[in-house]
Amino acid sequence: MIYYENGSPTTALSHEDMRRGLYEALDKLGERQKVLAVPPDYTRLPSRAGELTEITWEYYGDKLTDILPALGTHTPMTEGQIDHMFGKTPKTLFRDHDWRNDVITLGEVPAEYIRDISEGKVDFAWPAQVNKLLVEGGFDLILSIGQVVPHEVVGMANYNKNILVGTGGSEGINKSHYIGAVYGMERMMGKSDTPVRRVFNYATENYLKELPIVYVLTVVGVNSEGVQQTYGLFVGDDLEVFDRAARLSLQVNFVMVEKPLKKVIVWLDPTEFKSTWLGNKSIYRTRMAIADRGELIVLAPALKEFGEDKAIDLLIRKYGYFGTDYTLKAVSENQELRNNLGAAAHLIHGSSEGRFSVTYCPGKEAWNLTREEIESVGFHWGDIDEIMQKYDPLRLKEGFNRLDDGEEVYYISSPALGLWAHKDRFA
Repeated sequence: MIYYENGSPTTALSHEDMRRGLYEALDKLGERQKVLAVPPDYTRLPSRAGELTEITWEYYGDKLTDILPALGTHTPMTEGQIDHMFGKTPKTLFRDHDWRNDVITLGEVPAEYIRDISEGKVDFAWPAQVNKLLVEGGFDLILSIGQVVPHEVVGMANYNKNILVGTGGSEGINKSHYIGAVYGMERMMGKSDTPVRRVFNYATENYLKELPIVYVLTVVGVNSEGVQQTYGLFVGDDLEVFDRAARLSLQVNFVMVEKPLKKVIVWLDPTEFKSTWLGNKSIYRTRMAIADRGELIVLAPALKEFGEDKAIDLLIRKYGYFGTDYTLKAVSENQELRNNLGAAAHLIHGSSEGRFSVTYCPGKEAWNLTREEIESVGFHWGDIDEIMQKYDPLRLKEGFNRLDDGEEVYYISSPALGLWAHKDRFA
């Protein structure tokens, strides 16, 4: 059922618009006594989920008893991040999700179903896992809050992914990422009906029905002036609310470029991107737009690690981003990768398969990743001062730029908010 919807390619929702819309939806839900909010973490700062969570607290007061950020494999939020993202929402309400220890398994998606939807590429059952708080907390409303945007693992982010991955366990997260990687991320990005989404939908229909989940979904993008804009807010409790948000997201978050891009410059906001685990969105979201033998330059002043999780960081350092064939062979030969298929999937996602070059430009603080570390995993290294002198983000506009020397580059300031492709690579 849809409780509220407001969105179009020309809509620009203010904070007050969001408040009115969410209040209208919550009024329709009727009286609730114990509410859990499940927003994304700080890595999804532009989603406006922080504001919506604060509005939820203002509406319910003491009846909002818990807030469980959908961390997935990410590190817990700091107090400063909570203050910045969630405003005046009391920090005492926040709980940390431990993806290795705090989960329960509700059931399994059968191996034969997954084999069928993945075209035989994988053959294992998938556990529907969630944080035990969702089941044992006695809530009469669980608000899953987040942004629908093109995504490398599932096609379009959010909806039941926020629950089954964001509050999921290690096996479920690892296997879902691996399904998407071996099926092919370029076959899925920007699409709402994908093998991974079908796995999540199967789990939702069979194992989440007893949980009182209502989805609060935003659509946020960067407008033609290079400013973040909220195009839609959708509230509902079934697949229809996701489908409507996904249709709008494809309209405002997807850019079909007129020709393959020879050089792409991506800026990684230092408040958000400190790892290649997150920063590789610069690769995922642009790969279908970049020309053969093209170049991606990633300006990453806060880059300090490969994986946010220490175990994953070690695996990235050991195996690197050397392509699908290399990674699948490593999986077959190494138990540590078979035990962490999410890391293996990430290694596949982060490789250009040799089709274009990737140059990372980290900052020069003692804690930044070094040239040796960057090159050891298969990327090129660039001197950030020299690169930014030539390609200054303050002077570049979103999209195509013609420099003084005649060179043409394509600039992207917020890779997590979009998907770029050329028609020859987007089916």
